[in-house]
Amino acid sequence: MSLTNSAAAVTTAHRSGAVGGFFAIGIFLGSYLLFVVQPLIARFILPWFGGAPATWTVCMLFFQTLLLGGYAYAHFLHRRLAGIRQQFVHVGMVLLSLLTLPVIPDEGWKPPGAEAPEIRILLLLLVTVGFPYFLLAASSPLLQAWYVQALPGCGNPYRLFALSNAGSLLALLGFPFLVEPLLSSNAQAAAWSVAYG
Repeated sequence: MSLTNSAAAVTTAHRSGAVGGFFAIGIFLGSYLLFVVQPLIARFILPWFGGAPATWTVCMLFFQTLLLGGYAYAHFLHRRLAGIRQQFVHVGMVLLSLLTLPVIPDEGWKPPGAEAPEIRILLLLLVTVGFPYFLLAASSPLLQAWYVQALPGCGNPYRLFALSNAGSLLALLGFPFLVEPLLSSNAQAAAWSVAYG
């Protein structure tokens, strides 16, 4: 192998490692944020609405619906638009979603009386975390698809799926033992918003 070919191979390996690292960090952080926002927002709304089964059911319905919607959006974007257009649309949507930060519900969402809270909870979640959550749900599948496009010969993108699961697991295990005891609700929401932005 000539010196030129060897240098080109090292440059390609360095580039693919840096690009792969970018995708890995994006997927891990996105999955972490996707899962940690659920108990974070619950910490705000449970004192307002109580821990009745209706509150939990509405929250689960909201998050599962937006998760499915985010996956459908990612699938649609990947199937209907060429590579760079996908990125422009998604990055544009993420930039637009920054206008909804921080993810702190306004005190005006507190229930005024004893009426059924389901609609108020859905609207509160939609206004407070809906758009960022929807886009985070789409980010991991989109980043995996873009990884394959950016680095066609660099191996199996499903390793990134495992990294996504690790981010989710860290959020679920870390929240009750590290995040919740050490940070106030407002500090958690501010940290989440900074990490998202």
